[in-house]
Amino acid sequence: MIEGNAEAIIQVDLGQGTDEIGAPLEEWKDVQSITGWLDVSDGDSKHTFNAKIQESTHVFVADYKALDNRIKAETSRIVINGLIYDVMMIDDPMGLHEQLEIYLKYTGGQ
Repeated sequence: MIEGNAEAIIQVDLGQGTDEIGAPLEEWKDVQSITGWLDVSDGDSKHTFNAKIQESTHVFVADYKALDNRIKAETSRIVINGLIYDVMMIDDPMGLHEQLEIYLKYTGGQ
């Protein structure tokens, strides 16, 4: 059991259209929270072939929990202690449903 010391609030972009100059509007909605561990990810492994993992600055590891079906790496972000991280990839290693590894890219404060 992983448990953890950090609560991650997973948000999804509602995709609410564009502004007056055509830029996409972002409106984020909290959809689920999970508890786990946040760790810095080097992302510089010579054996890593997945670009999304290489772009990651952090990894969030948690016990497996089925995620809301709206949560996709392409449209989600995570807020931990007021700091925002884009979700780069969500992994259920080997499909064993024992843990989640969520690769993140730090983007700043709220």
